[in-house]
Amino acid sequence: MNPEPRTMFEKVWDRHRVLEREDGQTLLYVDRHLLHDGTAPAFEMLKARGQKMRAPGRTFATPDHYMPTDTRIAAEIPDPALREMVLSLERNAAAEGFALYGLDDPRQGIVHVVGPELGLSQPGMIIVCGDSHTSTHGALGALAFGIGMTEVAHVLATQCLWQRKPKTMRIAIEGALGAGVTAKDVILHVIATIGTAGATGHVIEYAGSAVRGLSMEGRLTLCNMTIEAGARAGMVAPDETTFAFLEGRENVPTGAAWDAAVARWRSLASDPGAVFDRFVELDAATIAPTVTWGTSPQEAVAVDSRVPDPAAAPSPGRRAEMEEMLAYMGLSPGQLLAEVAVDRVFIGSCTNGRIEDLRAAAGVARGRQVAEGVTAWVVPGSAQVKRQAEAEGLDRIFREAGFAWREAGCSMCLGTNGEIGRPGERIASTSNRNFRGRQGPGVRTHLMNPAMAAAAAVTGRITDVRRLMEAG
Repeated sequence: MNPEPRTMFEKVWDRHRVLEREDGQTLLYVDRHLLHDGTAPAFEMLKARGQKMRAPGRTFATPDHYMPTDTRIAAEIPDPALREMVLSLERNAAAEGFALYGLDDPRQGIVHVVGPELGLSQPGMIIVCGDSHTSTHGALGALAFGIGMTEVAHVLATQCLWQRKPKTMRIAIEGALGAGVTAKDVILHVIATIGTAGATGHVIEYAGSAVRGLSMEGRLTLCNMTIEAGARAGMVAPDETTFAFLEGRENVPTGAAWDAAVARWRSLASDPGAVFDRFVELDAATIAPTVTWGTSPQEAVAVDSRVPDPAAAPSPGRRAEMEEMLAYMGLSPGQLLAEVAVDRVFIGSCTNGRIEDLRAAAGVARGRQVAEGVTAWVVPGSAQVKRQAEAEGLDRIFREAGFAWREAGCSMCLGTNGEIGRPGERIASTSNRNFRGRQGPGVRTHLMNPAMAAAAAVTGRITDVRRLMEAG
């Protein structure tokens, strides 16, 4: 008798299941526990219980959230609270013996960039981190999700985690993406289509020819913002693109062990006939370079569109919600998005701070100048990305165009390190969230892809990057 077809998610879940409770909770074994400089409270919980880490060899850390991107020296962090966040991670690593890619380590960076580039994130693993965008690592065929601080402490102590099994959703994107359309546009389009609660309680598996055609960097972007659709995690089945990305990286098997790992990883793909709880299919040809207009990632439209009119809303509640967002954003119904001026541009984050993202932005910046009155930053996602970009001369292109070239870190994505905009400023950002106050009190954030952000920087307004591509 043939076994019942299973989804990729079910295969990973079943392999890590330790036991189940009568209330439906499952105890899962965790392969990789990633930490950043905001996890000090979890270690305090551990100390209060008199416990030590269960498996420090499976835990890896790097400072990213609280570290300013104008220095790599902790003692130079002016804010004592932020400085203590970074220093406490160093002390806990020394005391517990887990790997730390600190400020003086050439592998430091945003945890969700560092994990894949160091080969820590691998197909079939369960990966957790005290950060919602842990979903990023699902691009390699892992089950990766963010956890709360109490759960972080539980994993530190036991290397296991109680979870309720999510439902499954398959989002298939078929066809070829058009010129200027990137993975960032794809995921913004997905969220705009199904809504920020559209995948609540589900793990999404992304499939279809457009997804298979994405680079690994693109897949990481796609899975990174899965959480913005309400999903628990996002996954892409490992394939030749995955294997080519991983081969030869630090922490990845070599020789016969590599061959065995690839054979095992190939078997992770969902079986033919596997049943998903929900299915969504999208046409890649309908996706354009996309930009947000409101204060939620779902409020996104094609860049050549107009600001939506609340009068056309399907309900009074939705109309009031749209009116409130437009008032905050300083936009008018029917206004062309391409006419909206920007004050600041941020290129970076765990969503779009990889080398492919910087190449795309540099391609637009080359030979152009940041518009008068616009402040533009480029923040690499890791020290390795920064070195590679400098070896390729991308930093020179940015500097000559008037962009600031910063050190690796989360920076203006969430602003916990003090790098925020001024009240009323409008920011073109490659990050993942445009909530009120996300990049500073009163700041208005428009999410877009890296080339679009660079286009906004050199024109001084939201711009359809395809027009600049045509101009050469």
